[in-house]
Amino acid sequence: MTGPNGRPTAAELVAAVAEFLEGDVRANTTGSVNFHALVAANVLRTVERELLDENAPEPLAALAQLGFADEKALAAAIRAGDLDDRTDETVSCLRTLVRHRIAIAHPGYDQSEEGTR
Repeated sequence: MTGPNGRPTAAELVAAVAEFLEGDVRANTTGSVNFHALVAANVLRTVERELLDENAPEPLAALAQLGFADEKALAAAIRAGDLDDRTDETVSCLRTLVRHRIAIAHPGYDQSEEGTR
């Protein structure tokens, strides 16, 4: 799929820089520069997954179902005790939010932990 600005897309650019860091930079450096290249590449891979995320509407829909526009408003309502009578709905929403974050930050983690729920 081509982005609104044509090719390369933002995700493709991010992936190219991550690949450069993972390959050329890491192969030719040691110590802290090598480590920081690894960290930077991991950050870029996370950004790439966010840009390509087809499930982005799910967390927003879960929040909207509870009547909130964002996580900040949800957190304030939880702290204030406004959702104490809607525990099941709140927990369901929180699970959706956490699963989505984990899918972006650590793909595959939810499948590897499936047997522990």
